[in-house]
Amino acid sequence: MKPILSVQDLAVSYGHIEAVKGINLTLNEGEITALVGANGAGKSTTLLAISGLLKPTRGKVLLGDADLTRLSPHKIVQSGVVQVAEGRAILTTLTIAENLVLGAYTRSDKAEVAKDLAWIYSLFPVLQQRKEGLAGNLSGGEQQMLAIGRALMAKPRVLLLDEPSMGLAPLMIQEIFRIVQEINRTGLTILLVEQNVRQALRIAQRGYVLETGKIVLADTGTNLLHNPKVLEAYLGG
Repeated sequence: MKPILSVQDLAVSYGHIEAVKGINLTLNEGEITALVGANGAGKSTTLLAISGLLKPTRGKVLLGDADLTRLSPHKIVQSGVVQVAEGRAILTTLTIAENLVLGAYTRSDKAEVAKDLAWIYSLFPVLQQRKEGLAGNLSGGEQQMLAIGRALMAKPRVLLLDEPSMGLAPLMIQEIFRIVQEINRTGLTILLVEQNVRQALRIAQRGYVLETGKIVLADTGTNLLHNPKVLEAYLGG
């Protein structure tokens, strides 16, 4: 597979504490890659550094041959790397439709924006049914759908998902993971950060296990799902 995004020797610190300790990972074009690990392992910090919201102390983030490491967050979005934040971060006092249109703020191709909006509504029918309602009135799962839809409106080449299943009921978790797979089938590359290790590795072509800021295992999703160390540490095996 052709690599689309690579993280090289990435380190991120909060003051004197090094939260991410020189990690390397590669996303192949068109694949779902899972980054899993316990709470506090450095998963979200890694995503924030890729998105430009945190500046690394060393290392590089490359999209193809383009170095994103020192770009501002909005330039990184324009380059094609878009993050769905943990906690969803939707604008609750705006309508669902307004939230989605805001996702396309870097774009000027109005006809394509309208086409993508129609696709988002087909992906998430509940959002179309309630598009004129306030986003704050949606359930947690519906807000997660809106957050994913808003990110897709930016027309990303790489979608970063930070804990999309957090705080959701089991049936909604299943639906969110189904939707992630459906989006991936369009050819979109996805980096999925999840504490729900079993679900993440089940749908990922490739996975990395992060522990205390270091990658300790890297393999296919299927192999990691059956790896004795992963079973013991994360899957109760």
